[in-house]
Amino acid sequence: MKRGVGLWGLVAAVVPWSGVVAAGLLLGGCAQTAEVGRAAGDIPTASDETEARRRARIRMELAVGYFEQGKTAVALDELKQVIAADPTFSDAHNLRGLVYMRLNDAGQAEESFKRAVSLNPRDASATHNLGWLQCQQRRFPEADRSFDQALANPLYPDRAKTLMAKGLCQAQAGQPAEAEKSLAHAYEIDAGNPIVGYNLAALLYKRGELERSQFLIRRLNNSQLANAETLWLGVKVERRLGDRLAMGQLADQLKRRFPQSREAAALDRGAFDE
Repeated sequence: MKRGVGLWGLVAAVVPWSGVVAAGLLLGGCAQTAEVGRAAGDIPTASDETEARRRARIRMELAVGYFEQGKTAVALDELKQVIAADPTFSDAHNLRGLVYMRLNDAGQAEESFKRAVSLNPRDASATHNLGWLQCQQRRFPEADRSFDQALANPLYPDRAKTLMAKGLCQAQAGQPAEAEKSLAHAYEIDAGNPIVGYNLAALLYKRGELERSQFLIRRLNNSQLANAETLWLGVKVERRLGDRLAMGQLADQLKRRFPQSREAAALDRGAFDE
């Protein structure tokens, strides 16, 4: 079952690129299969699925659907039945962790993610989610280790998102060089991700790498994903580079499209160093 419960696609167009909501960086899904009835060390496949797992998987699909619709309590109830039918279903514990993160219950969320990982150490999605939870709690060394564990899985398809989360977490931890490296790697994999592009451009700007920052922020501001933050960074980059024409065009866009934003207010004050 390949249907996922990550919310990136739902929030990408509205989140502020410098302060990404947690949901945008969470992963989920039901990509794993049964752990029973296969040789030790084998990668699980559909033929390994037991009858208990099949029944649990059907309810899991319902839980995923309810979670995606924002029906958190109903999703949690379905998950209780999934886990009762098959306590070894790691995806159910992973989704349970996402539910409890949405409910702001960090303790239950962490227990769920750790249970998912213990049941299936190959579950890079759950390991990623555990890392993001640890990052939100400012447990930065633990978060870094969790992200690295997820990235160590050669079959993991969401490496760009984990590298992005790792970079944002490193930036919060006051490690700009490490953050730049992680975000640059994420950009190599997914150059169209606006959160990666903005945050990498911001780090490069702070470090004085103005031409590289300009390249990234111009690309973003020339897309439909430009917002007040990206335009303001573009204004500051062009100002530092001395391109008054480009700076004026971006400033006009910022004041016209986002007149009530704090970035527009900073522009009016001439607060370019904020």
